[in-house]
Amino acid sequence: MSGEHASQRIIEGYAHGGTDLAADEVWAVEAHLEACRVCRDRLSAAVAAGVPAVASLVDTVWSGLQPRLTVTPAMRRGRLRRAWLSRLPRWATPAMVPWLAMAVAVTLLALVLDLVGTGTGRVSMVLLFAPVLPVLGVAASWSRGLDPAYELTASAPRAGLDLVLRRTASVLGVVVPVLLVCGWATGVMVAQWLLPCLAFTAATLALGGIVGVTRAAVALAVVWAVVVVAPTAAAGRTAVTLRTDGLPVWALLLALGTGVVIARRGAYSVLRTHR
Repeated sequence: MSGEHASQRIIEGYAHGGTDLAADEVWAVEAHLEACRVCRDRLSAAVAAGVPAVASLVDTVWSGLQPRLTVTPAMRRGRLRRAWLSRLPRWATPAMVPWLAMAVAVTLLALVLDLVGTGTGRVSMVLLFAPVLPVLGVAASWSRGLDPAYELTASAPRAGLDLVLRRTASVLGVVVPVLLVCGWATGVMVAQWLLPCLAFTAATLALGGIVGVTRAAVALAVVWAVVVVAPTAAAGRTAVTLRTDGLPVWALLLALGTGVVIARRGAYSVLRTHR
């Protein structure tokens, strides 16, 4: 090598196969050619002038490849399905399916109880269970005991906040439409169930960055059952937390939970968040 470019001796020797060059010279010129367009042009000229057989072979190969490169092949249905399935783990895991089915079933059961009037008096069962329903799917998506691909998920390059949000969005994408229909059927205002639902989900993720998503989901569900569900069922009237007066508090909790998740986004790439 001389100066910033390879010497003519090295260029010509490499064009003839590098048999006359030392191993370190071959390695150096190959590394240099990757970044130096001038030397690549010099090598091309040296091949065309000194090794016409190689130049002819390159032209033949290129003439056969060029028509194929200009045409974009249509992806076959099987390949398209495999590509879709390869992206599915970014959004969901098989362990989520039974939990999501149970969440939908509980929502529909709550709707039936509200419609037939066998619930807790004047309290909407849909409103009562809405905050904790998405938490079930979120917990299942990060459960070490339920997900057979846990080790692969935990060690994947995308096992961070991006994957957390993708799987959480897939859970909400299933639960929220069902709640929307059930809320409309029972006359419950959307904000009354949507804000607690989103706030509880954000709180699960925020607390999950410290103790693990599954543990956080279970703890919050138990607290909700003890503090809200049981007293509401006993009193037969809607708790203050679920009335329209409590909506600003839920909005604040949602904002705080979202802020904690963003501030601690690096915590979701470590193994303890999968517990």
